[in-house]
Amino acid sequence: QVQLVESGGGLVQAGGSLRLSCSASGRTFSNEAMGWFRQAPGKEREFVAAKQWSGGFIQYADSVKGRFTISRDSAKTTVYLQMNTLKPEDTAVYYCAQARYWTISRAEYDYWGQGTQVTVSS
Repeated sequence: QVQLVESGGGLVQAGGSLRLSCSASGRTFSNEAMGWFRQAPGKEREFVAAKQWSGGFIQYADSVKGRFTISRDSAKTTVYLQMNTLKPEDTAVYYCAQARYWTISRAEYDYWGQGTQVTVSS
């Protein structure tokens, strides 16, 4: 069983930065994808960024390209989302998720964390 635990959310002013962390434990797959999604009030959960654990695939939503960076540590147990130049429209609950193969489709992610709130004030 895979467990994902996010941390690092909080309140920040527009233009500021935050780094989210996702600690993963349990079974892993060689081609798995680790993704970040977000859900704002009244909106559907949307893709933000994804990275393949053992390969080179990385993808970002157009809305965060150039501002957000997804990475993982050398021990391959934690995934990060560095968020710079934050905007009020980035306000949402951010979720870490894991899929057994490379994908950015929300429906194909099998495991989810509990989410962490990010609030950007104007």
